[in-house]
Amino acid sequence: MKRQKPFERAAGILLPISSLPSPYGIGTLGEAAYQFVDFLKRAGQSYWQILPVGPTSYGDSPYQSFSAFAGNPYWIDPDLLVKEGLLCREDIEAFAWGSDPQAVDYQALYDFRFDLLRMAYRNSNHAAKKEFCEFCRDNDFWLEHYSKYMAIKKHFGEKSWEFWPDAIRMCEAEALQKLCEELKDEICFWKFCQYHFYKQWNALKAYANRSGVRIIGDIPIYVALDSADVWAAKEEYQLDEEGKPICVAGVPPDEFSDDGQLWGNPLYRWEEMEKNGFTWWKLRMAHSAKLFDVIRIDHFIGVVRYYSVPASHTNAKHGKWKKGPGSKLIDAIDDVIGAAKLIAEDLGAVTPAVTRLRLRAGYPGMKLMEQAFDSGSQNGNLPHHFEHNCVVYGGTHDNDTLTGYFQRADAGVTAYAQKYLNCRTKRALPSAVIRAAYASVADLAVFQMQDFLGLDNRARMNRPSTVGGNWQWRLKPGVLTPKLAKEIYDLTCTYGRLQEDTK
Repeated sequence: MKRQKPFERAAGILLPISSLPSPYGIGTLGEAAYQFVDFLKRAGQSYWQILPVGPTSYGDSPYQSFSAFAGNPYWIDPDLLVKEGLLCREDIEAFAWGSDPQAVDYQALYDFRFDLLRMAYRNSNHAAKKEFCEFCRDNDFWLEHYSKYMAIKKHFGEKSWEFWPDAIRMCEAEALQKLCEELKDEICFWKFCQYHFYKQWNALKAYANRSGVRIIGDIPIYVALDSADVWAAKEEYQLDEEGKPICVAGVPPDEFSDDGQLWGNPLYRWEEMEKNGFTWWKLRMAHSAKLFDVIRIDHFIGVVRYYSVPASHTNAKHGKWKKGPGSKLIDAIDDVIGAAKLIAEDLGAVTPAVTRLRLRAGYPGMKLMEQAFDSGSQNGNLPHHFEHNCVVYGGTHDNDTLTGYFQRADAGVTAYAQKYLNCRTKRALPSAVIRAAYASVADLAVFQMQDFLGLDNRARMNRPSTVGGNWQWRLKPGVLTPKLAKEIYDLTCTYGRLQEDTK
């Protein structure tokens, strides 16, 4: 196992692509994304952390996607399609994209976005373009399954593959070939969408890298049951002969839920994956290493041990911990990621084995300042306990904003935080937390954009174990001012987190 080199001392901001401002109902890979890169550069930030980029399904969570490889078509920027001559302004203005510029309207996107993209598809000459053909060839290992899956899914009323006719559900060759021949135009549409997503993504990433900004991507450890990944390779998941899950993923009762979190994702058959040298994981990680400069593996704990809940259960109270692939998977990942780096999301039920593997691999773990003030000076999330090779956050997308956290924290937590941070007032705590994290020895400090704006929990991204109202927050146009950039730059400079290409 090769050991990853530590990060240089730096800082970054967490802002999902979906949270960027745009007139089209959701953030896109267009002008506002480039403007945010410019803001990061002016603010002395070396990293832009995002959430998973995959197409979202029911519930709108980026952690439940139709593919571990595909990009979210909602993010394809209509203005860039206009510049290519694939749409005209009247096409875009014919649709309503939602009434609140600070919240994603997923229903409007679901109702209209693909109609707009189909217009662009019909106006294109993509099949004759060398670049399109090369994209399809280079990405055939995932694109073919994904495009077929989405076309068939539409054909059967958007149902998951579990509810398709048996022959198609179980990928019987003759029946599948016949249906795909009928759906070949629809299959090509989904390839067209991915071509334009990746065309726009690659241009944005190149611009960010030229500006000295690197992208931290986020990949869920598990894939959704309603996905091309599971449908096309059922033998690699814990499914029965009919393709139904035997056991599913989750976590035991925790601070978010007394019943635990029942994620419902199918679990891997790790022994089967090991037999073929973890081929799927190698393809996934090599693909991610092209998309991102740094890859955060969500729920890294699951590499060492995973929580298994019988599929018949309605909560996660009575699952069991089972052994994961450990260093064997890490060795396979190391073989394919090249210069990309990894961050291990090691929050939750961390065991000594998890820590040992992370340290052997050299991956930085995570510290959360919002979990630092509830148990006295021995709390490992307090800055005086940090090691260099870690990433400190205020909170993640699953947590309160800093302002929201201290608004609802109990008196004991607030009192200790004020004492530790030498704050006279409760109101000053969010800024003091950011300053303490920046001053710490942690190689990398990353805070949500909401925290630099001082926003309360109305700007919270996700509340685990709840349905509805999540993944919606968007940045208000005009708030990324030169004054704010200078304040963040001065903080970054004061605590030695500027890198050469951000000075």
